[in-house]
This record gives sequence, structure tokens and C-alpha cells, in this order.
Amino acid sequence: MLNNMTHKMQIEIWSDIVCPFCSIGKKRLEKALLESGTSDNVNIIWKSFQLNSLQKTEPGKSINQYLSEHKRISLNEAESMNLYVTEMAYKEGLRFDFSKTVVANSFKAHQLLQLAKIYNLQNTVGDALFQAYFSDGKNIDDTSTLQQIGVAAGIKSEDLENFTDNKSLADAVLNDIEEARQLQISGVPFFVFNQKYAISGSREVNYFIQALQVSLSEWQSQEVS
Repeated sequence: MLNNMTHKMQIEIWSDIVCPFCSIGKKRLEKALLESGTSDNVNIIWKSFQLNSLQKTEPGKSINQYLSEHKRISLNEAESMNLYVTEMAYKEGLRFDFSKTVVANSFKAHQLLQLAKIYNLQNTVGDALFQAYFSDGKNIDDTSTLQQIGVAAGIKSEDLENFTDNKSLADAVLNDIEEARQLQISGVPFFVFNQKYAISGSREVNYFIQALQVSLSEWQSQEVS
């Protein structure tokens, strides 16, 4: 397996698969890249982050029930929050169905994303994981489910055989989380452009376009000098 990333400006994004705003933020960044015509000059690196590393996988519990317990709010409030997020996602062309969502720990999913990085398939696998969690009601803590997602994205089946037992992939996840701690990143999504400019949260497309134009201009100047 070879990582043949071409020399481009880097955008590092700390994200968690179970974070709906991370999915929305990803979509908005992609729109900004398209609208600004900067896609060919940018390399996106997805970094691991867990909103709740101690999260138990509970297939029998609804996401509304989990949110109610976790945030100590009423079930009605939890339902309203998820409805609001669903409508926000819909405006970006995303179809969330929280009635199907399986409450799950995301660590194994992050291991898959780390493996996908070697194949330059993080964007494809990331989209598939968000789709699995927010739309299709799949358990992202289930190894066989993750293996199917990996194969469909183009990862070799032999590399997926025991990937959840791969210490280097687990260490890569933990290293990203530790890096986030050192950078005092407390929430996601968190975007870092050219190792200099940071954006916290799923901002509007125009905000991303401005950040892209400034950071890319500086990066290109550095490359020439």
C-alpha cells in the first residue's frame, strides 16, 4: 500500500463520525472548494476525534433517548434538536434519518479512516461512514459492516481482514486525539488550513471560500519563494 499524495496545500479536519455537524461541515467545505475552483490545489486529511470515547454501543437505544440521557434534557427537546439538524442537513443535500441511527462507539470507524488514508480514500470512506450512521441505520462499531464499507470504497479485502486489531491504526487514532488535545480542540468539526488558519464548526460556504482564498494564496507564495 502506497500513499501517493501529490504536493498540495493541506487542510486538516478533526471530525467524529457520530457528529452531524461534521458531516454538514464536510459538505459545505466541498461546496466551497467547488465554487472557488480550488479543489485541485488542496489535499484534505481527516483527523480522528471522539466526542465520547467511553460511548457504549447500544443498538436497542434510540438516538433521541441517548441524547436525552447524555445532555440531561427531555425526550421532546432531544427530538427537536435532531429535527433541527435534519433540516439543516437537508439544505446541504444530505438525508439524515435519526430514527434508524444506531448508538455506537466510533473508534473502529476511525481505524477504518486511518486505513483509508493510506489508500487516499478518506473522503470516500468518510462519506460512506456518515451515510451508514446518519441515514442507513448501520452499526459503525460492527467490524463486518466496516469491512463492507472499506471494500466498497476500494480498500483491499486482505487489508481489512484484521484491521481493528492493527495497533498502528489504533495508535494513529490516539495520536490524532492527543494532537487535538495539545491544540486545545474541544469540539468538532475543526479545520486547519495550511497549518495556520483555523475554523471551528460547520460555517457557511462563503466563510470557507474566504479561508481557502487567503490560505491558498499564502501557500502558493511560499511555494514560489
